[in-house]
Amino acid sequence: MIAPAVFGIVVFTVIPAIQMVVWSFYDINQLNPAKTRFIGFGNYTRIFQSADFTRALVNTGVYTFWTVVVIMALAILLAVWLGTKRDKLSKFTQAAIFLPYIVSMVSIGLIFLQLMSPNYGLFNAILEAVGLPKSQWTQSSKTAMMSVILVAVWKAIGYYTIIIGGALQAVPTELYEAAALDNSGKVRTLLKITIPIISPQLFFVLIIMTIGSFKVFETIQIMTGGGPNNATSAAGGVVLLIIVGVLTFVYFRLLSRKVHYQ
Repeated sequence: MIAPAVFGIVVFTVIPAIQMVVWSFYDINQLNPAKTRFIGFGNYTRIFQSADFTRALVNTGVYTFWTVVVIMALAILLAVWLGTKRDKLSKFTQAAIFLPYIVSMVSIGLIFLQLMSPNYGLFNAILEAVGLPKSQWTQSSKTAMMSVILVAVWKAIGYYTIIIGGALQAVPTELYEAAALDNSGKVRTLLKITIPIISPQLFFVLIIMTIGSFKVFETIQIMTGGGPNNATSAAGGVVLLIIVGVLTFVYFRLLSRKVHYQ
C-alpha cells in the first residue's frame, strides 16, 4: 500500500539528492558533458571562501530560527484558543487561517510585495494612519529579513495550527477536569498537561518546520531577489542537507526523551 509513495520519494527525493552530492565534486558543463571534470572538494573550498555564501548561511539560520519559534508559539496558542470554541466564527477562522497554505507561494510573494511597497503599499498606509514611521520593508537590508519571516509565518501558521488542533482533540477531557478541581491556571495546564500530551505532534512539527525553513526559496526570490545587500539568500544545497541532517539528529538526541508517547 505504501509502495507508490515510497517510489515517489525515491525517484523525486532520494535519487536527486544523491545526484546532487555526486555533482558537487565535479565541474559540471551541461552544454558539453565531455568537459565535465572531477575536482574533488574544489567547489566546497570555493563557497566557504566566499563572503556571500557565509552571509547567506547565517541569514538562512536566522530565518529558520525565528520562523520556527514564531510559528510554533502562535500555532499552539491558536490551536488551544480554537479548541475551546464550537461556534461558526471558530469554523470560519480555521478555514481562513488555513487558506494561505494552499495558495501558491509565488502569488503570495507578489501580493505582499505590493502591500509592502514603501511608496504606495497598504502596510505603510496603516503605519502612517496610526502615527508610526513608514518602513522600507523589502527595500532595506535592515527590514528585509523581518518582511520575509512575516510572510512565511502568515502562510504556514494555519497548516500547523490544524495539525496541533487535531492533536488536542485526543487529550482526555478528564485531565482538564482534574486540573480545574485543583485550581490549576490556564498557563500551568497548558505547560503541564496539554504540551506534554501533544509532544509527539509538536516534535513532528518542529522537524518538518526546520527542514521546510532551510529549503526556503520562492519567498526570498520573489520579494527580494536575494537582496538587498545579500540580506536574504539560500546556502549551497549539500551544505544545507548536512546542516538539516545534523539538526534532526540533535533534535532526536535532545528532545526525543521529552516526547511522551501513549
